[in-house]
Amino acid sequence: MAAATEQERARSQDPGEPHRSRAARSDAAAPSADPAAAPEARRGVAAASTRVRFEPELLDLPGGLSAPVHPAPTVGGELQVPENVDHVGWWDGSAYAGDPFGSTVLAGHIDSAEQGLGFFTELLNLQVGDRVTLRSGTDEVRYRVTSTELIDKDALATDTAAFGQTGDHRLVLITCSGRWRPEVHSYESNFVVVAHRVDQPSR
Repeated sequence: MAAATEQERARSQDPGEPHRSRAARSDAAAPSADPAAAPEARRGVAAASTRVRFEPELLDLPGGLSAPVHPAPTVGGELQVPENVDHVGWWDGSAYAGDPFGSTVLAGHIDSAEQGLGFFTELLNLQVGDRVTLRSGTDEVRYRVTSTELIDKDALATDTAAFGQTGDHRLVLITCSGRWRPEVHSYESNFVVVAHRVDQPSR
């Protein structure tokens, strides 16, 4: 009887419709998923960079003192600092403010027979722990003084710590000092201030 029943069901089926199992018909009747209902894929968003890098235009020292900074090239191996003793020169072969490596070198006259004392006489008053800042527009990088030293001019010329462009980033401030030598119209030494960045950004 079971066999006859299956034959009757087969005869009653539409000849043009292939025989399918109940499970197959059930799957075919299931509605497809709505693409609009699928969750939106997450997109990676790059973190905002905290690094600031610029050519310095202004130097701030403690006590609210500031001086404009200008690019200073080297000619014959000598840094050409601004003639105005109230201005400071940024060695254009040194690191930019905020670079991850190398020295940012600023130099200025300590005085002049015609102009009197220069802005960089203030370097002689700096102490370890003092804060100095380089600025350009709204950008700024803050540094903390880590050393001050009187160095012979001949020794400074080969001082890789002062002029080197490798190693941790640092700010180097240089002016003349020591004994005046009238025969060469120059001081015999340089006063050098080294400062390291206060707010280290993520690399």
